[in-house]
Amino acid sequence: MIPLSKTLALGAGCYWGTEKYVVKDFQKMFPGSIASAAVGFMSPDPNAMKNPSYRQVCSGSTGHVEVLNVELNEPEKHFEELIKFFYMFHDPTTKDRQGNDTGSQYGSAIFCSDDQQKEIAGKVKTELQSLLDAGKIKYSGKKIETGIYDIQTFYPAHDEHQAYLEKNPSGYCNHFMRFKEWPVMN
Repeated sequence: MIPLSKTLALGAGCYWGTEKYVVKDFQKMFPGSIASAAVGFMSPDPNAMKNPSYRQVCSGSTGHVEVLNVELNEPEKHFEELIKFFYMFHDPTTKDRQGNDTGSQYGSAIFCSDDQQKEIAGKVKTELQSLLDAGKIKYSGKKIETGIYDIQTFYPAHDEHQAYLEKNPSGYCNHFMRFKEWPVMN
């Protein structure tokens, strides 16, 4: 069996909160699980604008999503857990929006490096929809809107945007834990 790829990118609205929740909080649950992480931009379209600026992405005209590009140390142990955790701190039912942040750059997206990752991400998304339909979890909407895409070129954001909430603890973040544990279907 081919090993699961180590690299993925997650879009969950503003990338500062995504970085904080994954790098800090996910690693509290799974110490040493993240080999590296950086915030930046990725588009589901392989023909999208190359190397967009922050202002261009914020305009919503480039098709790029604010993402956290992640490399896992042991993807076989942590990929599925990370995908579940991703759904716990943002609202995947709001298309191209998280809280007050609106636009395609704030979409809920999982960029996968291989078919195994896509299969796992799809399985978790389907399970999440079933949990939502059964009333086991609550979001603002009724349909999971998260896009699952092939990974594309990652464009890192400027240095001042990396580890932003670590450097600015009272900085903007609209993420919060929607639920603490992944529910079990009966």
